[in-house]
Amino acid sequence: MIVDSSSPAPAKKSLLLSSEADLQRTQTPYVTGTSVIAIKYKDGILIAADMGGSYGSTLRYKNVERIRPVGKHSLIGASGEISDFQEILRYLDELILNDSMWDDGNSLGPKEVHNYLTRVMYNRRNKFNPLWNSLILGGVKNGQKYLGTVNMIGVHYEDNHVATGFGNHLARPILREEWNENLTFEEGVKLLEKCMRVLLYRDRSAVNKLQIAKITDEGFTISQPYSLKTQWKFKAFENPTVGAEGSW
Repeated sequence: MIVDSSSPAPAKKSLLLSSEADLQRTQTPYVTGTSVIAIKYKDGILIAADMGGSYGSTLRYKNVERIRPVGKHSLIGASGEISDFQEILRYLDELILNDSMWDDGNSLGPKEVHNYLTRVMYNRRNKFNPLWNSLILGGVKNGQKYLGTVNMIGVHYEDNHVATGFGNHLARPILREEWNENLTFEEGVKLLEKCMRVLLYRDRSAVNKLQIAKITDEGFTISQPYSLKTQWKFKAFENPTVGAEGSW
């Protein structure tokens, strides 16, 4: 074979166009966590989440921690794709490290961290490579309580109580009826447990193993996993398709 040395060599395929680059994107969530619920109470913030990780419709993992501390003043809770949540935690570790390197006696509060997360989620959405999570960020700094949420396309807001996933539909109505700003820690925990029990009954991805975290000016505490007492003998549970036309 005669090779024409004057002809240009074929260009190598760009990595950006290769299949390797495509595999780095989360095309669809695989292992996901369900609802997270958070409220303000008298002294700080309470966040509740179960520990289930669903592989599609299979409740594959039952020991997934979805509430984590962020710096000195904040807690984050996440529903959605677990691997994307791990990526977000890496972003936050870098953010907190860079902030601490200034060594100026100041530290990022929950409002600043929440604003950062809204920019990250919206930026990734604009790149058509979203992080498949809904996040709750709560904390206390200098006596000021802060609670906000942001979803996978950057929609965000702050409120006295927030929820993700099915919690938006099943838990928030309970919170609107029963929440008040003077809740004690015990009353707040009881209210969150009521919401989590409703979700356990109605959400197939929920698991009866949860954690509740609190954060105040004095610091944060994340509880050991525990289970709720449940009652499955309600008539509606014994024969749920009675009166439903066309049901099996």
